[in-house]
Amino acid sequence: MTVASTGKKAETAEDIEDDDALINIEAISAQTNSILALRMGTTTRAVMDKQVPAIARHLNQLLREDLGADDDSEIRQLRRKGTRLVDLTNRPTAETPSFGIYLYLRDAALLTRRLLWVYSERNGLDAP
Repeated sequence: MTVASTGKKAETAEDIEDDDALINIEAISAQTNSILALRMGTTTRAVMDKQVPAIARHLNQLLREDLGADDDSEIRQLRRKGTRLVDLTNRPTAETPSFGIYLYLRDAALLTRRLLWVYSERNGLDAP
């Protein structure tokens, strides 16, 4: 399993056990692959609903990392889009049509992949 830490702070045992402390490249890659493999005509609403919290959590993890937004306008733009996607007011709800959830998941997965690639490049890790 590929797990990375930016090494910006001393880590305690509690930090290592916290899922938010480390970026799990393989888990995020698997999650985005799973979402992008979904097909609207063969996927149920329940399957899509289960994917929303996980992809939002992965995206939020990457948004908290230093990805060079201070120096790169494209990264700032990606962060703004990601911030909008993880905002609870913009996430799908029970009233959101299935197609709306499908589009949200695809947008979130594609953006998460882009940020994961940037994260991997900045930290000298193998790109997913």
